[in-house]
Amino acid sequence: MEEKQIMTPKNEQSQLEKQIQKEKILKVLKYVFLYTFLCIMAIGVIIPFYWMLLVSLKTTKELEAPIQSLFTLNPQWINYKIALTTPGFNFGRLLFNTIFVGVISTAGTLVTTILAAFAFARLKFKGREAIFSLFMATMMIPGEMMVISNFKTVVDWGWYQTYTALIVPFLVSVFYIYLLRQTFKQIPDELYYAAKVDGTGDFKYLLRIMIPIGLPTIITITILKLMGSWNSYVWPNLVADKEEMRLITNGLRGAAFYVGDNENLINYPAQMAAVVIVSAPLFLVFIFLRKYIMKGVSRSGIKG
Repeated sequence: MEEKQIMTPKNEQSQLEKQIQKEKILKVLKYVFLYTFLCIMAIGVIIPFYWMLLVSLKTTKELEAPIQSLFTLNPQWINYKIALTTPGFNFGRLLFNTIFVGVISTAGTLVTTILAAFAFARLKFKGREAIFSLFMATMMIPGEMMVISNFKTVVDWGWYQTYTALIVPFLVSVFYIYLLRQTFKQIPDELYYAAKVDGTGDFKYLLRIMIPIGLPTIITITILKLMGSWNSYVWPNLVADKEEMRLITNGLRGAAFYVGDNENLINYPAQMAAVVIVSAPLFLVFIFLRKYIMKGVSRSGIKG
C-alpha cells in the first residue's frame, strides 16, 4: 500500500509560498505581455503622426534622399509660412467656413437631439418603441447610399453651393439621439412624477432637470459633432466645391503645393505642414477634453 504523505504545518506553508510565488510570476508575465502589446499598438498609431510632423520640417532635398533619417538637425519652420501662403489654401477663409458650419450645425443637432431623446425617454405615446426601433435600423444603412438622394434634393431645392447644403442634411443624428436617450432613461421616474405634482410642464422639466443631469453626455455630443464637422470632406467637396465655400479639409485638396511654378513637382514638406496645421486643433481638443468624452459615454451606459 502506498504511504500517505503527512502534511505538516511546515509543508503546508511551503506549498502555500510556492503557490503565491507562482501566482506572482503569472501576474508579472500577464502585465509584461499586456504592456508590450499596448506599447506596440501605441507605436503603430504614433509613427504616422510623427512622420507627418517630421516631413513638415524637412527640405524637399532631404525628402528625396534614398535613406530617410528619423530626425532633422535643421528644422524648416518656413514650410509652415509657405503652407499658409500657398494659392488655394486661404487659411483664414477656410477656418471661418469650417467654424461657421461647425457651430451652426452643432447647435441645430443639439436641439434636435435633446428634444428627440426626451420624447423617446420620457413621453408616453403610441408607437414610441416601434418608431425608435425604426430610427435605430437606419444606422445599419451606409451613409454612402444616401449621398445621391441627398445631393439631388440639395440641387432641386436650390441649396447647391450654399452653407445650407453643408448644414441642414446633418442636423439629425440617430446615434446622438440614442446616446442621450440612454442617459435620460437613467433619471428616476420619481423626479418626473414629483415635478408633475408640482405643476411643472414637460418643457420646463426638460430644461431644469434633465438637461443639467445629462450635461456630460451633451458635452460629449458637442465635442464629437464639432470634430466631425472639422473632419468632413466628401459631402462638402460634393455640394460646395467653390474656393470661397470650401471647408478646411477641402482646402488641403484644392491647394497648389508646387515647387515654384513646376506643377509636376509637389512640395510635400509644405503640404505636410498644412496637414499639421489642420490636424493640430483636433489633437488639442482630444488631449484636453478626452475626460469629458469618456464621462459622457460612461453616463449613457455604453461600454466599449
